[in-house]
Amino acid sequence: MARPEAARRLIVNADDFGRSASINQAVILAHRQGILTTASLMVNEPAVAEAVALAHAHPRLGVGLHLSLLCGRAALPAAEIPGLVNAAGEFGDQPAAVGFKYFWRRDLREQLRAEIRAQFARFRATGLPLDHVNGHLHMHLHPVVLGLLLAEAKAFGLTHVRLTRDPFRLNFQLARGRWLYRGSHALIYTCLSAWARPQFRRRGLRHTPRVFGLLQNALVDEAYVAALLPCLPPGDSELYSHPSLDEFKNEFVALISPRIVALARDQGIQLIRYQDL
Repeated sequence: MARPEAARRLIVNADDFGRSASINQAVILAHRQGILTTASLMVNEPAVAEAVALAHAHPRLGVGLHLSLLCGRAALPAAEIPGLVNAAGEFGDQPAAVGFKYFWRRDLREQLRAEIRAQFARFRATGLPLDHVNGHLHMHLHPVVLGLLLAEAKAFGLTHVRLTRDPFRLNFQLARGRWLYRGSHALIYTCLSAWARPQFRRRGLRHTPRVFGLLQNALVDEAYVAALLPCLPPGDSELYSHPSLDEFKNEFVALISPRIVALARDQGIQLIRYQDL
């Protein structure tokens, strides 16, 4: 039976699962006590083993792969991907520079392909069902990375993916300030999502039409979520955040707030995972 068009369903995701013990604990608490439904796992980070154990203990949490190709560690040894990482196996931390390098240097594509395969293999080894895939700093929508990812989507078991598009008109109503950041990111990701959407459709990949949180940049706080939920459009949406017990505690507090939990319930918003799309 088809659900009513007016139904509002929301995926509430935490990025960077596995990056630190603080993030891991925030994810699990927000899932158990708050509105969090999914988390995106960084398979190369120091606290990944703890994150995997916690995920197995909480099977209702949908866990996906947070593909990391910048600002983090690689799965492969530096000697195998010297064009991507430094001697310590770390990717570059300047998103624009890294993005241009991946676009213009065709000689790096086989290294990128190998690293993407290695990260999927690490996720498979966790034994967790793959709820979704997205990219650290949304690098999965980079034209070169996207092409490599989609070429092997079937082999990877990829069925659900983030289409990063935060509606600027609605964000304009919900938040103030940082207009240059918000406007530029709205433009960039409107273009990237427009490029990606038909490719997802051709391969039958499921995604939400809209993703909230992009234009907030670590400011998915209680005030923002409280303003968003009553304005949530009909259909499926994602709200992503970066909860932790230290660096982004404001985002953790928003996700476990009794006020927010009650508001989602009173608004009739169904909290779902990607696999429920």
